[in-house]
Amino acid sequence: MMDDGIKMETIFGDGSSKNKGFLDSILGAGKRILTGESLFMTAFYNNLNGKRKVSFASPYPGKIIPIDLTAFNGKFICQKDAFLCAAKGVSIGIEFSKRLGRGLFGGEAFVHAGGTMVRKELKAGEVLRVDTGCIIGFTQNVDYDIEFVGGIRNTVFGGEGLFFAKLQGPGTVYIQSLPFSRLAGRVLASAPKGGGKDKGEGSILGGLGDLLDGDNRF
Repeated sequence: MMDDGIKMETIFGDGSSKNKGFLDSILGAGKRILTGESLFMTAFYNNLNGKRKVSFASPYPGKIIPIDLTAFNGKFICQKDAFLCAAKGVSIGIEFSKRLGRGLFGGEAFVHAGGTMVRKELKAGEVLRVDTGCIIGFTQNVDYDIEFVGGIRNTVFGGEGLFFAKLQGPGTVYIQSLPFSRLAGRVLASAPKGGGKDKGEGSILGGLGDLLDGDNRF
């Protein structure tokens, strides 16, 4: 939602290269395609005197986190689906060296996380291993790598995948407890099969209740 006096305008790229020429705008837009974003963004302008408010919502249940990029030497690296919005002048691009989705550069940005959010401050040399999907983002000084989880027990029965992210400090790491992919998977797994209503939901009989209620045909 937004207050009266706010104007919306579609811009090419992220707006950070508005005065840098056509080629730079094309390159910036190309980076957005690589991160799965559109070539265009929506900018909000205040056309009246005094402050006006614009409100943004996360696309799934969770928490919105303000990131002051100036406190992190102007750069924050985050999952490609984490970015929500940012102040004018913040540039968005893909971060090749860290093999993660996207880098934010500039002033103030907002990212969103699913479930509970945890902020970890890593000391120099301190290592944290995290489920790859549970990373929201981290500061540029954090060393990021992928580790294979060895052992047949972990591979077959672990249930959390074969890889972990290894994060080594110093730096700040933001972690989420419920990444969207996991939430979507649980929703799909719980959806009624065959388009019918799942009458076993909330019942102590569960699936057995479906067999006894006469809905199932053999």
